[in-house]
Formats: sequence, C-alpha cells, structure tokens
Amino acid sequence: MRKILIVLFILIYSSNINAQNSIENYVREGIHYHDNGDYDNAIKSYKKALKINPNSTLVNYEIALSYTSKGNYKKAIEYSDYVLNQNSDYMLEAYLTKGTALDLLGKTKESIKLFKKAIKKTDGNFLLYYNLAFNYYKINDLGNAEVNLIEAIENNPNHASSHYMLAHINNNQGNSVQTLLSVHYFLFLEPDSNRSLEAYNILKTNFGGNVTKDENEPNTINIMLSTNDDSQFGAAEFMIALLEASKSLEENEGKTDDEMFVKNTNSFFTILGELKKEKDKEIWWTFYTSFFYDLSKSEHLETYCKYITQSGNENSKKWLTENENKLAAFGDWLKNN
Repeated sequence: MRKILIVLFILIYSSNINAQNSIENYVREGIHYHDNGDYDNAIKSYKKALKINPNSTLVNYEIALSYTSKGNYKKAIEYSDYVLNQNSDYMLEAYLTKGTALDLLGKTKESIKLFKKAIKKTDGNFLLYYNLAFNYYKINDLGNAEVNLIEAIENNPNHASSHYMLAHINNNQGNSVQTLLSVHYFLFLEPDSNRSLEAYNILKTNFGGNVTKDENEPNTINIMLSTNDDSQFGAAEFMIALLEASKSLEENEGKTDDEMFVKNTNSFFTILGELKKEKDKEIWWTFYTSFFYDLSKSEHLETYCKYITQSGNENSKKWLTENENKLAAFGDWLKNN
C-alpha cells in the first residue's frame, strides 16, 4: 500500500510540474508575440495556458494587457476583473490595466474612481498616483493632478514622468519657480530622451523669459513679473529675473551663454536654499530645494549643468565626452549624498 501511495504521489507531483512548465512555456511564448506586436497570437498562447489553469492571475493579466494593446478595451476590463476578483497576485497590474482601458473607452471619471479605490486597497503605489494624476490632468483638474503627482514622487522620487507632468502643470499656470524645480529634476533623471529637449526648452523659457531689452534704449531692461500671488515664491521669481538681467552687467561681459547658465543656476539654487525656512514643509522646499541647495555647495554644479543640457546643447555633449572623470566624480557624490 505504501509503495502504491508513493507511486501515486510521484505521478501527481510530476503531472503538476509538467502542467506548470506548460503554462510557463505558453506565457513565455505569448510574451514573445506581444513584444513583437503580434497580439492575436499572444492571446492564443495565453488561452492555451488558461485551459490548464483558468484561475492563473498571471495569465489573465497578460491577456488583459494584450487586449489593451490590441485596442479591445472591453475584453481588457473583463480579464482584469478575473484577476481583481481573486484578490491575490497581480492586483496592481490589473488595476493599472483596467484603469487605462476605462480611460481609453472615454470613461475617465470611472477610471479616476477605480484608481482611488486601488490606492486605498493596495496602500498606494506611485504608478497608481501617477495614473490618477494623469486622468485629472486630462479633465483639466490641475489641483488634484498636482496633489497626486506629489504623492507619486514621495513614493518614488526617481519616477521621471511624475516630475515631467508636474513641470507642465506649473508651466501652464505660470509658476516659474515650481516649473524650474520640477523640470530640473526631470532632466537630472532623464537628460537625453525625446522628452528632454522639450523639457530643456521649458527650462530656458522660464529662466529669463520674462526679461526683454528695449530696442530703442539698449541700456534699458524690462522685467515682466508674474501675476501669481504665491508669496512664498515671489522673492525667488524676482531674483530669477534679476539673474537673467545680470547677463548685461559689465562683470559678465565676454562670458558665454553656457558659462552664464552655470553661474545663474548656481545662484538660483543658492537663493532658494537661503530662502528656505524650517516651517516650509512642501515638496518644493523639503525635496527639490534641499537637493539642489546641497548640489550648489558641492564642486559638481558645472558637471550637473552639462549633464542636464546635453539634449539641446552640443557644447554640453562635447564637454561630457571630454570630462568623463568629472562625470564619474559627480556619480560618486550622488551615491554618498
């Protein structure tokens, strides 16, 4: 009897292993098809895996993802719900997939409700906050969009897209200081991508875009102050204008635009650091300003400036190639700080 039981156990165990191996093979095959844009064959492979284990959260999620990529959002929601109803693995992925599908179906408000529910049920994740912010941004609720982007950044400071959208929101509202801080950090994380050039242009526009010269009176400089009545950044915005205007001072004659960018960036970070007060608890002061103020006091500010401007400045690209030792030293400073 004992021998029979052992044989039965081995047969069952082997069968389970073989089934699991088959599921993994079908999933691997499906992912290969999906990554190559062949979503129909990806779904066929996943459905073969479902015949072995209809309750697999992984397989149901992968099918939902392929249906989303294919544009069949109703099916994507259906298979996402299979995962969510089991309340087990791949909950985050299923929430993100379903929320995206709802939004793409034009049900953005339903998507917002879903992401709010997901945040409560999963204790929050930066991608949930980011997608919730994105939906608020789409319906032009910039206040809630900003609140959730800040939550996303506090959960994952290295999520470049959150800084990028935060920069766009503040740029649309004419908040120069907040725009500069968030776009600086985005470029620090993502200095050389398709989005980086646009971010670099936003940076240049906000750093000096409110300063013009009078063609009839060359010695006259006009400064257009923001109508934003945010008092905590009023002094900083005025200083930005003065920094840009300082290019025409005698002490700066002969300096290149690149040299002035380094100098004025250093001054901007220093000014903000000195304006920061203990009572300032917002992310602009506690996260952005703290980091950039420390950077301004280091010997790596020039390297930083070259690094973040490489997408739109050939001189910066060349400088980085010729100064790899300084770039490495900057990397070491970041690790230690």
